[in-house]
Amino acid sequence: MLTFEKEMPERTGIPSTCIINMVQRLEARQIPMHSLLILHHDKLITEAYYAPCHAQTQHRMFSISKSFTSIAIGFLAEEGKLSINDPIVKYFPEFLPENIHPFLSSMTIRDMLMMRTCHAQTTYKRDPSVNWVKSFFITPPTHPAGTIFHYDTSATHTLCALVEKLTGMDMLDYLKQKLSLLSLSEDSYMLKDPFGTSMGGTGLVATSMDLLKFGYFIAHKGKINGKQLLSAQYIHLATSNLSDTCVSAPIKGEAAGYGLQFWRNEQGGYTCYGMGGQLIIFLPEYDLICVTTADTQGIGGGNQQIYDALYEEILPYISSTDLPVHQDTYSSYTEALFGLAISPVAGSLQSPVMNRINGKEFHFSYGKKGYSNVCISFSKIGQKEKTDSDNTIGHLLFTYENQEYHIDFGMGFLVSGILPIYDFKCAASGAWLPDGTLYIKVHVIDSSVGSIKFQLCFQEESLTIFMRKQEETLFQEFDGHIYLTI
Repeated sequence: MLTFEKEMPERTGIPSTCIINMVQRLEARQIPMHSLLILHHDKLITEAYYAPCHAQTQHRMFSISKSFTSIAIGFLAEEGKLSINDPIVKYFPEFLPENIHPFLSSMTIRDMLMMRTCHAQTTYKRDPSVNWVKSFFITPPTHPAGTIFHYDTSATHTLCALVEKLTGMDMLDYLKQKLSLLSLSEDSYMLKDPFGTSMGGTGLVATSMDLLKFGYFIAHKGKINGKQLLSAQYIHLATSNLSDTCVSAPIKGEAAGYGLQFWRNEQGGYTCYGMGGQLIIFLPEYDLICVTTADTQGIGGGNQQIYDALYEEILPYISSTDLPVHQDTYSSYTEALFGLAISPVAGSLQSPVMNRINGKEFHFSYGKKGYSNVCISFSKIGQKEKTDSDNTIGHLLFTYENQEYHIDFGMGFLVSGILPIYDFKCAASGAWLPDGTLYIKVHVIDSSVGSIKFQLCFQEESLTIFMRKQEETLFQEFDGHIYLTI
């Protein structure tokens, strides 16, 4: 079983104040962090979780899944079950069109790993009702494979399907077997597409420690406890700069190149990248691995803020020798990391409007269909009473498609709960904005990661609600406007 020895940052040459500065910088930039783990010289110097997240939280890792798929392909290549130079059409004759385009027929597994497919975008998004693997073969190509880097999640999805076809196992189960020395969490899993194939491009749900263990395996070139699990040559190739990404990169952190489902980074290292701030950042020059989980969706340059905080607050201050640890240093460091939580929304906790609308029911008049009744009420913690003190909990009650639901939110603090309709774990807070509207934000942290914002404007006899969701495909019910009257 792989475990990491915990150590104070100073004992590995990093001032603990630098890590505190990184944490505080991200908080000041309003980056919703969920976890931060740092391994330096193979010592675990930071393991921090932001409530309601904790060490056992199974978190959606999005495109970090791609790096796992690459390693599964590497194992199959070592077993002789495939070559990365094989054309992919060799393995899926059942999905091939009658007339195979030469751009498709010449495409290799290597091309797909390098994101140099014959497609300019993810094919299954065009029509998700078509078998997701089949769509990869029947979508007309746009250019020859092996030429241009285009981020194509359907390529990775198809490679995951290949792993499952050749092994007869779910891909993550296959990897857990091959990587048994890592002791990945038993509860980790991969979401499946509507046709039963694991979503090897986006579907990994695991703990932050699972990512750190995987990162350790990669950083040590496949060797765990003296045993070479996967060839160092494959890992070296996978983490090399094989495709230029600067033309299409949205941020500088993604402009340094791409290997075989691994990104290169600005510091000469490599990164497993997942949407929303799910990152395994490898910095070989510093012998450092940083793991983050977060939700930067909807925050322009949010991922770059994480990179920059690490690069600017920690790297310049790393010493080649150990640093002294004083009692006050230890206390300051542990206090800074203890009790971290996702920040509640900012604003006033009280408003004259509260007593006027508390418990009042509003009825649908115009806007997003499906809603009928909405009611807002407030209570103190532990009792349904007045609203003239702190520790007030708000209750958003609504009827949607003839079903009654509720979302509880803390005024100035997070309240954990379950997101209606989806049954996902979530945490919500609320506050009154200067313009007199009520702002509620719900953080969803489950097999989906995202957020939903509600803005409620109360007038004498009416309520107008604006809802905005930040999530790639779900939560359409919580996007739009509703106008209700008493």
